[in-house]
Amino acid sequence: MEIRPIHTEADYKAALREVSAYFENEPDPGTPDGDRFEVLLTLVEAYEAKNFPIDLPDPVDAIKFRMEQGGLTPKDLVPAIGRLNRVYEILAHKRPLTLNMIWRLHEKFGIPAESLIRPSKLSAVS
Repeated sequence: MEIRPIHTEADYKAALREVSAYFENEPDPGTPDGDRFEVLLTLVEAYEAKNFPIDLPDPVDAIKFRMEQGGLTPKDLVPAIGRLNRVYEILAHKRPLTLNMIWRLHEKFGIPAESLIRPSKLSAVS
């Protein structure tokens, strides 16, 4: 089982070709092919994380996405954010989230805290 680190774009493409063959007929875990598949996936994921990082969304965009996903309205956010006018201020980027709001949004709606704590467009402009 000769597996090497992925250092170049060519290495990456070769690893993708090899790993994609396993998707057609995924090997059983614990078998030699299953171990090879798992190691290749780990290498590909590490290379992608290093070379193609995905930036976290703006906090308000994360909230709006969760609202869309769950069919939520601004009124549904009142327990986490406060009065309805405060919810609208947050959604319009006119007021930043507080730590308590972030915690409640994470707890009640499962919005990743990492997405909520980053500076929003509002504070980036101010």
